[in-house]
Amino acid sequence: MSSILTNNSAMVALQTLRGINSNLAKTQDEISTGKSIASAKDNAAVWAITKTMEADVDSFKSVGDSLALGQSTVGVARAASESVTDLLKEMKQLIISAQEENVDRTKIQTDLTAMATEIGSIISAAQFNGLNLVNNSETAAVNVLASLDRASDGTVTTASIAITPQNLTAVQTAVAAYDVSTAAGAATALAGIETQLQTSITAAANFGSVAKRIEIQSDFVKKLSDAMTSGIGALVDADMEEASARLQALQVQQQLATQSLSIANQAPQTLLSLFRG
Repeated sequence: MSSILTNNSAMVALQTLRGINSNLAKTQDEISTGKSIASAKDNAAVWAITKTMEADVDSFKSVGDSLALGQSTVGVARAASESVTDLLKEMKQLIISAQEENVDRTKIQTDLTAMATEIGSIISAAQFNGLNLVNNSETAAVNVLASLDRASDGTVTTASIAITPQNLTAVQTAVAAYDVSTAAGAATALAGIETQLQTSITAAANFGSVAKRIEIQSDFVKKLSDAMTSGIGALVDADMEEASARLQALQVQQQLATQSLSIANQAPQTLLSLFRG
């Protein structure tokens, strides 16, 4: 049955055109934004996941800054410990020389005093951003933020790397008291210098171990952040090649749907021929 009041063909063509226009608009949005999921209405579940991941990526940037600060702080302490170790090695050689009877112990003592003073200067200067890990101003472990761990239930906890301060001030105090001007004093200094040397070596080794751990963790955090960023892109970024092909197809469909609607709108005109004599 044909009707001049209800044009079913036109309604079908109009619905088709509306669907094509909607898909065309979405495709154009993908191309302009570069994202297939730009808001929660596009895909609420995926959008929520990516926003959580983006927040974690931003947090890992802060973790990276913390690790960089910790790495610099430990680096200063390690360099100071190694410098003190080198000076103690030189002092040991002088003390060994002072064991001889036919040496000028007074000159050796002058050199030892100068080296002990230099050790004190190194220890005092070994600070980064006000934190000194070798002068006994810090007695408790210093924690460096190393990671943020998200559990399956969404709970977030932090993980830290502990840096144990080393007391090189005690080493400096001990060597500053050495007096090799006498044979007895030289013998006492020889007995004590090895202990101070091992203390300094242990301190440098401990700082070196922590520095290596921080370096490894820093590299991991960078790789993890990059992997998460790539994962976010895989979830929400638009496939530009596919979007381009889809846009061209939809444009053709739009033209055909417009033509179909035009044809459907002309159908009632054919009814006029029935009333022509």
